Amino acid sequence: QLQLVESGGGLVQPGGSLRLSCAASGFTLEDYNMAWFRQAPGKEQEGVSCISSMDDSTDYVDSVKDRFTISRDNAKNTVYLQMNSLKPEDTAVYYCAADYGPGNYCSGYKFYEYEVWGQGTQVTVSS
Repeated sequence: QLQLVESGGGLVQPGGSLRLSCAASGFTLEDYNMAWFRQAPGKEQEGVSCISSMDDSTDYVDSVKDRFTISRDNAKNTVYLQMNSLKPEDTAVYYCAADYGPGNYCSGYKFYEYEVWGQGTQVTVSS
């Protein structure tokens, strides 16, 4: 069974940091483009960041550039999202997702291209 499990969410003050983790089981992450999506209440799902299976090149949506960093540890079969300088508008449920394709580059955040999804972890940025 292919499974992704996110952890690391919580309540943080504006300007604070969190690191989200996404652990995979049943498959090998290195053959997948891995992405983080988020969905805030009343808003559409938004792609936040992606790391490619080709060469671990990364992509970020403009609103999180220079604040968020995506990375992967293939030995631990885990993907991370380091989030710094958090803002209230970052409040959302964060999901990790996997798109099978060895040797692929990230190419946008079309949710239907991602075959495996986690259950989500809540991030709340508030004073």
